[in-house]
Amino acid sequence: MADRIDGLTASALDPEIGEFVERINRGYAEQGEPTDMADRRRIAEAVRESWRSGGPSMAETRELTLDGIRLRLHRPVADAVLPVMLYIHGGGWTVFSIDTHDRLMREYAARAGIAVLGIDYSLSPESKFPVALDEIVRVLDWLPGQADALGIDPARILIGGDSAGANLSVAACLRRRDAGQAPLAGMLLNYGAFDADPTESYPLYGGPDYPLSPEEMDGFWANYVSDAAQLTDPLVAPLRAGLHDLPPAFLAVAECDILAGCNHAFARKLAAAGGEVTEVTYAGAAHSFLEAVSIAPLADRALDDQARWLRERCGP
Repeated sequence: MADRIDGLTASALDPEIGEFVERINRGYAEQGEPTDMADRRRIAEAVRESWRSGGPSMAETRELTLDGIRLRLHRPVADAVLPVMLYIHGGGWTVFSIDTHDRLMREYAARAGIAVLGIDYSLSPESKFPVALDEIVRVLDWLPGQADALGIDPARILIGGDSAGANLSVAACLRRRDAGQAPLAGMLLNYGAFDADPTESYPLYGGPDYPLSPEEMDGFWANYVSDAAQLTDPLVAPLRAGLHDLPPAFLAVAECDILAGCNHAFARKLAAAGGEVTEVTYAGAAHSFLEAVSIAPLADRALDDQARWLRERCGP
């Protein structure tokens, strides 16, 4: 049954996405309350374990490090020079890893025919803004010089991420633009956290039947910054930035997500600034719905949509 809040109507979850959310929520309940941040991360990894398994096999997977930063490169084919996407996992800057998002990275690699590089950036609250952003920019600056060693095309580098990872993707492109660097080939932005202020989607999709609550999101923002005043910094809240001269963007918006409103606002502002924007709202989708690809045709379709866009951005 649809709920009405402040004159707006909440849409129903897609059945398979609803099953995904119910199983995720049950998994957290079965693990019990975390005792500290390390335990919270352990629980998050355990709950996501079944969802990161299976999926495409890679021709090659390499474990790398850069200045102590853990990286993982997936290549769907060997002996070819491939475009590469730096993928930045979500988790509110606080939890998750390249392990929780391993299947998602392999799906992009296999479907789009590109290399995908995951980064285990430093998590908050131990490492606050701008530590993670600095690490991501460092990897982007390092990648072109590794083209021969990694079999990648330095002229076809993309960036992507989900939730906090989408935030960091845009912030990295803003940092590069302001430094006078050429834009990347594209930004793949999944249900991003682009501003801390609540929107109309918060009361609609912030209840216990959804995977992300306003209280949890507020906690993530608080973990990420050293001071509340930083929440208006354009590199923390990219919706507040000037969005001119950024790479083309694909925004995958989950309809039934507290972050849907800020995603729509970001897409409008990016387009108004002259950006090339592909915005697709997936009806019945919840936050993190792409992780449900093993059971949800909706997630499978969204990944196909994105793979097609990635291929178009990368050219022949």
